[in-house]
Amino acid sequence: MTSLLSVNNLSVQFAVQKRFATAVSDFSLNVEPGECVGLVGESGCGKTTSGLAIMRLLPNNGHISGGSVFLNGVDLASLSEDEMRRHRGKSVALIPQDPMSSLNPTMKIGRQIGEGLRIHDGASDADARKRALEVLEMVEMPRPAERLDQYPFELSGGLRQRVIIAMGLVCSPTLLIADEPTTALDVTIQAQILDILDNLRSELKMAMLLITHDMGVIAGRTDRVVVMYAGKKAEEAPTEELFTRMRHPYTQALLASMPSMENTGKHELSSIAGMPPDLSREIVGCRFAPRCSFATDQCRQEDPAAQRVEDHEYSCFHPVPGPQPIVIREAASAASLTAKKELLVAKGLVKEFPIKKGVVRHKVGAVHAVSDASFTLYEGETFGLVGESGCGKTTIGRMLVGLETLTAGEVYFDGELVTAKGHKPTRESRRDRQMMFQDPYASLDPRMKVAQILGEPLAIQKVGNRAAQADRIGELLSSVGLDPQVADRYPHEFSGGQRQRIGLARALALNPRLIVADEPVSALDVSVQAQILNLMKELQRQYGMSYVMVSHDLAVVYYMADTIGVMYLGKIVEIGDAESVFRSPAHPYTQGLLDAVPVPDPAAARTRGVRVTGELPSAIDPPSGCRFRTRCPNVQDICVSEEPQFRSFGVRQEAACHFPMKTPVSLSPRP
Repeated sequence: MTSLLSVNNLSVQFAVQKRFATAVSDFSLNVEPGECVGLVGESGCGKTTSGLAIMRLLPNNGHISGGSVFLNGVDLASLSEDEMRRHRGKSVALIPQDPMSSLNPTMKIGRQIGEGLRIHDGASDADARKRALEVLEMVEMPRPAERLDQYPFELSGGLRQRVIIAMGLVCSPTLLIADEPTTALDVTIQAQILDILDNLRSELKMAMLLITHDMGVIAGRTDRVVVMYAGKKAEEAPTEELFTRMRHPYTQALLASMPSMENTGKHELSSIAGMPPDLSREIVGCRFAPRCSFATDQCRQEDPAAQRVEDHEYSCFHPVPGPQPIVIREAASAASLTAKKELLVAKGLVKEFPIKKGVVRHKVGAVHAVSDASFTLYEGETFGLVGESGCGKTTIGRMLVGLETLTAGEVYFDGELVTAKGHKPTRESRRDRQMMFQDPYASLDPRMKVAQILGEPLAIQKVGNRAAQADRIGELLSSVGLDPQVADRYPHEFSGGQRQRIGLARALALNPRLIVADEPVSALDVSVQAQILNLMKELQRQYGMSYVMVSHDLAVVYYMADTIGVMYLGKIVEIGDAESVFRSPAHPYTQGLLDAVPVPDPAAARTRGVRVTGELPSAIDPPSGCRFRTRCPNVQDICVSEEPQFRSFGVRQEAACHFPMKTPVSLSPRP
């Protein structure tokens, strides 16, 4: 069978400060008609660059320096720009990573989707609009006719992702390149988007190149996997073969870095030491050798040639026999070392954001962000808050550290009410509660050097003299695994993982007793994610800190947390110890979240249970009775009229549901 896409010895270079960096080197790949091929690896390994090279969409400082890209027998790499425009969007389409930055904010959705059809097929406005409606229906867009006249900012992240997919499908391409199509989405919306792509690929006989760093997504969605490292192919094999009998140490290390709810021991995550090589410099030997535990002198001197055993290809002198054995190095929290004491108590938290209109800005409604949330955090423990975007997780985190005022409710910290009207916390008390923000780049001042960023809270709190502060800055950088010499650099000079470490160092600067970590690893590669999570565990054990971990990644929360609170549309619907909530959930929403989590096991990924479907209702006008009833598989009449009360399902597990997943022990009134 002739391959639909055949990439042969592709090389891509970028001009960087009077030098050329070879981002992709001698890369080859085939995609058959109707096949889904996964392309995986760390950030900077060349995945996205390869996809952009196929589309001929490289930045101005990049160019294809060698090789060919045949699509349906046509070498795209040799075409002029005018000739390439006839193929781009027509025979091959791209789903970019960030839908918001890829959509034109000044154009309505219907016109944006139909633009490709007008350009390639000369369709009229009426025909383009009709086709736009068809593809919106194909991607299961709720109320598709209504969306045609909306703008991108009026849609949620999941709906914008559907629009981007619809734009890619409008001209019925034979190949779809999906670049991290679900990276920033909740597990429920991610599962819906991936299901849509699977169904469309089957219905339209379309091939897909799925670019991602999430091995769980790859396991359940692809036929074949290509692993890239530092611009070169490290390994290629059918999906099940790669996950069960991988040969390259890099593939083995990637899989071992993933937190998984299948591992009951909560063993310390494996991480890949070091950083990928500088691709602007000449590389001698195997590119992975400096980070590989199996490397020998031969690896450091010679570049291993590709070996093929049947349909399994790998480039390694010392191949591994399969997955890395789990070595239990218990990553227990500091709670096991100290007597439990209540550190933080949240009672009946409510937060409403007013909606104002008119010249005089009168209130016409409210966004019910948090509604009557209560929980307790003990010293040295981690409390995990999970749920979809818009459920109120981040708002609660900001309320706990005093960045958001409460509409109602109380927060007690170390026995003191810290949210009472008129309460003015002392400068010293502000030290104890710190925030680790989701986006470290946006929360770090780009005009300040690292030393200034870390020194600022020390100066404000008048901690020590300049010499003592300088020593503390060096100590903080060392504690998060960074060289103290980087203190003179600016944030843009660091990778995402390094910036996240700087964010953690800033949160640690004043020796807090509580850190609220808001999605601290959501945008990181699995290897860097493992380093950050292990570091947070180690610092917790070392200093006895407590965390509130806010995340939509259930595997990360399970690894970190002692207690879990599951939120839905402003309410906590289930709460309990991590093992009980994740191993034996009581609420249907919790079960739906768990069923949607990608697992790095091809066999298990294809036999998952029923997932949560549909969109999250508006927090402006939440449903009556049980807020989850509009998406619940167990809904009955009582769910519409009566709000469920909390009931106990064990020693440390409670849930509010009329028709729970298991038998309750008793009614459990919340404080």
